[in-house]
This record gives sequence, structure tokens and C-alpha cells, in this order.
Amino acid sequence: MCRRRLFTQMKHPPHKSYRKIRCTQTLVQRARVLALSGDETRIRILCFLSEYHEACVSDIAESLETSINTVSHHLRMMRDNGLLASERTGTRICYKLVPNDFVEQVCHAICV
Repeated sequence: MCRRRLFTQMKHPPHKSYRKIRCTQTLVQRARVLALSGDETRIRILCFLSEYHEACVSDIAESLETSINTVSHHLRMMRDNGLLASERTGTRICYKLVPNDFVEQVCHAICV
């Protein structure tokens, strides 16, 4: 109520010229990172890899107390969206975060 009254009493502010916010590839990539960070399991994976830098699926699954299938599914999604890199060593697949300032900032904000 107070807000409405204040708004109606205000005179029209002078016209401002706002800059255009364009949809760039960087913005799309950041939106994907944030969308991927919207899942509890993926957040836990981000925090794990942020702390340990590189790990295999079975190690991540054990730490998260989650099935290997579930962790593999989330890791694949994160890899396919450019968040992680993977490397096969024999029968094991290991993952690490792709170096990226924005991802590091997200990890720092979420995992601290």
C-alpha cells in the first residue's frame, strides 16, 4: 500500500537511455552453468571437484553417497555443457572442472 502511494505521487522521472543487454554466447554459457547448478547433486559434484580438482566417477559417487549411475548421468550433462572435461584411464573415467573464471566464482559462492 505504501509503495503504491509513493509510486503514484512521484513525477515521471526524466527519460534515461539504457544500454542494450544482448544475448551473447557468453551469456548463454553462463545461463547454462547456472541452470546446471540448480540441482542438488550437481552442486555437490561442483563442490567436490572444486575441492579435489579431479576424480573418477566411483570416487565421486562414494563421496556423495550416491549411485554410480546417478553420478555418471549428472557428470555427462555437465561435460556436454562444457563445465567438465573427462579422461578415460583404462576402465575408469575421471572428470575435472574446465578452467573458467565464471565457474570458479559460482563454485566459490556455492561451496564456501
